[in-house]
Amino acid sequence: MFVVIRGAGDIATGIALRLYRAGMQLVLTDLPEPTAVRRTVCFSEAIRLGECQVEGITARRAETPAQAAQWAREGMVAVLADPEGACIPELHPDGVVDAILAKKNLGTRLDMAPVVIGVGPGFTAGLDCHAAVETKRGHTLGRVLYTGSPIPNTGIPGNIGGYTVERVLRAPAAGVFEPCLEIGAQVKAGQLAATVGGVPLVCTIDGCLRGLLQAGIRVPEGMKCGDIDPRCKPEHCLCASDKALAVGGGVLEALLHFKTKGENAAWKTSN
Repeated sequence: MFVVIRGAGDIATGIALRLYRAGMQLVLTDLPEPTAVRRTVCFSEAIRLGECQVEGITARRAETPAQAAQWAREGMVAVLADPEGACIPELHPDGVVDAILAKKNLGTRLDMAPVVIGVGPGFTAGLDCHAAVETKRGHTLGRVLYTGSPIPNTGIPGNIGGYTVERVLRAPAAGVFEPCLEIGAQVKAGQLAATVGGVPLVCTIDGCLRGLLQAGIRVPEGMKCGDIDPRCKPEHCLCASDKALAVGGGVLEALLHFKTKGENAAWKTSN
């Protein structure tokens, strides 16, 4: 299958890892200036750097849809700066996965491809996608919904090591983001992590700095700029999260479900 994934952040990248390892050809799309926090496990870094690797899989920035399709056929993950998904009609993919995680649908339609999968809140299976995948941590994480919608966004991050909102670093003001630390650093509560427009952004808890925006990006007040993992394992900074891979497993299930269903229908027709 040839699949376009809208989004190239950490969840989208976890999905891409699952699909790529299952033999699918992939093109991911994202913003021209990505805002992913967990940059060490995001294929969106290919837009900024030209090329990146996550868990040994290479992603490369493509300049055109035709180039992206060629690289996907050659076994690379191709990434396009195309937040609107304008490349999709030209690429004619077998499947489209919306993994932007905007908590609402930003333009994905049921007619974009033979199979369209919505990831997280904001999608309704049968209305704007063929299936939706649950992203909320807990008993239903990664489950595929063939009718209905994922659980609405609560605004509260998932619990990791006993912490929820405390582990997320948010911009204390609007302005240009300037990091003072590197991803993977062991930090203490109160330690300076970055400045935003000259205003200090300090660590909220002890742990490992799992994510941090790149230098020079302009952010609004309150935007998520960093992520602290209280489990204090630097190696977690270099691999997809349990959540990303669980969601990726759900997307893989949904794509194969419809692929098999279509093949069975074709077989019955031909016989």
